[in-house]
Amino acid sequence: MFDLNRLRALRAVATHGSVTGAAAALGYTPSAVSQQIAKLERETGSQLLDRQGGKVELTPAAWLLAEATDEVVAVLERTRSRLEEQRDQPTGRLLLAAFPTACRGFAAAALAGVATRHHALDCRLVESDPNRAISLVVRGEADLAVVHDWHNTPLTLPTSLSVAALGEDIADVALPAGHPLADRDVVNPHDLRAERWIGQGSGAMCHEWLVRSFSSLGVEPDIAYQIEEYESQVALLAAGLGVAMLPRLGRGVLPPTVRVVPMQPPPSRRLSAIWRSQADRRPAIHVALAALRQHWASANSGQPNREGA
Repeated sequence: MFDLNRLRALRAVATHGSVTGAAAALGYTPSAVSQQIAKLERETGSQLLDRQGGKVELTPAAWLLAEATDEVVAVLERTRSRLEEQRDQPTGRLLLAAFPTACRGFAAAALAGVATRHHALDCRLVESDPNRAISLVVRGEADLAVVHDWHNTPLTLPTSLSVAALGEDIADVALPAGHPLADRDVVNPHDLRAERWIGQGSGAMCHEWLVRSFSSLGVEPDIAYQIEEYESQVALLAAGLGVAMLPRLGRGVLPPTVRVVPMQPPPSRRLSAIWRSQADRRPAIHVALAALRQHWASANSGQPNREGA
């Protein structure tokens, strides 16, 4: 019998094209992934990785095992769902992946509620950007994920996933309190075309959204400060270094040195929950999804709009 964790390590190498990429996706060190593959090679009696010139290629035996892993995970998923249905209660482990503002905005509270009501369910949470969260769910490493996309930067979801819309999260322009636009009731992209931006780096969904939002004006936004976390962006805003777009979800109270002004048209990102379609009947997915919807509604009703709200 092959070890499922070792098979998943091999599948991750196949998906990401390298041991390093697999390690990043799995949350392991490259050494740990290599050790898992080495043990699997001993179990199977086959060479699985062909290392040449710093590159890693999967052997035919490795590809056979990687494809079989998908089938094994699918069978186990269906079996787990049927067992939970027989018990008529959520059991086992439920791992939710969510992006940072969703984690603090409503996902943590949703999981806490589920764990309180369903003691046989082991609830866990991993912070992850939407693209990585999709990969985690597809590979069976996460059971459910909260993801987001913008209307001009849509996510591409595999057909193996089910999706449920949660709602819309509006973003506002954030500026230092002394900025000439800080006391405006509303701003538009044309007002901001010459600004220095504080935003996420290339490859992040919010970065792509910002670039596309200004492309219609023939302007490439000057993203002078590439900062991943919104709390760090607020620190740069307070220092007067630039402007930013801040979603309302998980924003919290801003310092008096930072103002937010609504933008027209109002930019918003769509929040969704995703899970593997083969787990549709699993009770744990149902109760977690219901909790996410409930707590998203609560968080959304109290989202701040202006500074200090």
